[in-house]
Amino acid sequence: MGECLVPGRFRVADLTIQRRGGSFASFIRRLGEALSALARFFRQTREVYTRFNYLGEWHSHPSFSTAPSERDVRSMLEIAGDPEVGAYFVALVIVRLRDGGLVGSANVYWPDGAYEEAKLEMEGSCG
Repeated sequence: MGECLVPGRFRVADLTIQRRGGSFASFIRRLGEALSALARFFRQTREVYTRFNYLGEWHSHPSFSTAPSERDVRSMLEIAGDPEVGAYFVALVIVRLRDGGLVGSANVYWPDGAYEEAKLEMEGSCG
């Protein structure tokens, strides 16, 4: 979940962490847990959707590149293109630990099927 700072610039304000679901090289999203977290976030931000809203998904690639896999791209395009989601865009952030720090990538997916790399800025340090 994120906050729109200015058009085109967002800050991650909250996120969900799913402890179960998947294997070494795959992930199964538990939608019920995510929807509960979204509802709580919207209540806390007084449902000001133009400023605070769902940004997209994130996960880690602990042993792989932080570039999105083909499956990642397909999944994000399905979310972005789903009329029930109604998103103007969705973002995917992939992170991993490397050399004692956190590294990652960000990509934006549009309802028309286009996608592009985004700039990911990380604050603070890990560890």
